[in-house]
Amino acid sequence: MTSVPAQQAAAPPAERHVQLDLSPYGGKADLSALDSEGDRNDSIDEVSLADLLRNSFVYPPHSIFRGVKVATTGFDPDQDLHDHPRFHFLGQAAAVTNRPRAGEVDEATLVDTYHRLLSEAIERSTHAIRAPWLLQSGGKDSTSMAIALAETRPETTCVTYLGGTEENEVESARQVAAQLGLRHESLICDPARAYDRYLAMVPRIPLLTADFAVLSYADLVTEIASGGGDGIIDALGSDPYFGVPPHWQQRMLGLLARGVRLSPRLFETDVLGRNFKLCYALGTLQMNEFERFYAGSRFTDSEVDALFGCPLARQSRARLEVFRAAIAKAETPEARRRVSAAIVEAAIFGKGMFAAPALDLRLAYPYCDERLHDWVFRHVPDEYLMGPDGTNKVLVRRHIARHFRKLPYVHAKGSFRFDLCGLARQRFDQVHAFAVQAKTLLPGAPRWLEVHRGRLDNKYYASKFYLLAITLPWLLSRVRPGQNLGAAHTRGPNSQESTCAAS
Repeated sequence: MTSVPAQQAAAPPAERHVQLDLSPYGGKADLSALDSEGDRNDSIDEVSLADLLRNSFVYPPHSIFRGVKVATTGFDPDQDLHDHPRFHFLGQAAAVTNRPRAGEVDEATLVDTYHRLLSEAIERSTHAIRAPWLLQSGGKDSTSMAIALAETRPETTCVTYLGGTEENEVESARQVAAQLGLRHESLICDPARAYDRYLAMVPRIPLLTADFAVLSYADLVTEIASGGGDGIIDALGSDPYFGVPPHWQQRMLGLLARGVRLSPRLFETDVLGRNFKLCYALGTLQMNEFERFYAGSRFTDSEVDALFGCPLARQSRARLEVFRAAIAKAETPEARRRVSAAIVEAAIFGKGMFAAPALDLRLAYPYCDERLHDWVFRHVPDEYLMGPDGTNKVLVRRHIARHFRKLPYVHAKGSFRFDLCGLARQRFDQVHAFAVQAKTLLPGAPRWLEVHRGRLDNKYYASKFYLLAITLPWLLSRVRPGQNLGAAHTRGPNSQESTCAAS
């Protein structure tokens, strides 16, 4: 028998060069290249992991794997995204110079056209779905979607997720569904149940995002699958072309974000450790101004470096440079928010793109239909996108007003949130066990959990716990394939009600 030379036998696998088109505006995401490559558990990108901990998502065009790049909005899928990727954002309202004025169009015709194009988008995107379920938040987008669904897919079931006591969308969503003749279901957040469902899906989730609705989504898609649904209609996708005017709170937070590094000891006092608003303000002070557009409380750069045991936060922040030219061209806060919406697309759509296929569910985003978004972006007057007073999605509001009077979502918005503090209380020991097992990747994670265990009734710290709860088991599923991720299950003694301070 001829022996294999030692140097040949020990040769490392060739570095992979995979590129995926994940823009929801480009059609169904194709993840088959990952399937053919396998998980390659030796190729976790540490800077991408730092992205997740700092911002809850991986900066595109990168992914959690080295050698795997993703084309989202602003990245041409035909360019080589591995070397010198270029971000070219075409979604600024100022780029359209021939949009008609409000006085040049008939409002009734405008609403009719919007309704027709939305209905056609639904028909195209759901043609392969037999029993669709609409994720109905009770807000503007899902209400407008439900109106069109009542005509095009009246067999649709609407489902609303109640994740916190600050929400009031269930009443609105139920009222909408009843008046339209659609079936309505609601699912009340149980952090332990949602986490168990997520862990069961983890080995089949191809890429990683830590969006703050990942567990809500895992809970919902499992419920939909068990309820006989074979497809999900998600009302995401209209913000980039309708516009995203910043609220005054977001403007103030932008002014507060200064990228300074504060001593961790500042947060160790009991008064500060239990005050969500003060923690959030000091956390914002340590953030980059643009990165403050991203949702939630996340790990500071100092904390990320401590979690890794080496300086990686700076490399994560440097990934923002590929977007710097587009940010510089965005002269208003609203224009900068459009850029941020394009950047976080990988996260907000990723939670569905990665979770739904894990349960063999189809996924539809009618608002991402090319004909619909192109018409809105190019042919709807500015005044019907955003009103002079900053009111957003005026055309959508006019569409809803044809069918309903004032709805509760006008007063408060928050459906599909998650009981972060309840998760920390019920699953601390389990996540700590994951952290111990994943010390080769995040050596500082066990200590962070131990130091902050007594502060997890503060949503500022519970949000960071959530990021670890999402990322650690997914990483372990790649580093230790076949491990039973539910084996470390420990339920806390009080599992009925969260003690989170309102955000």
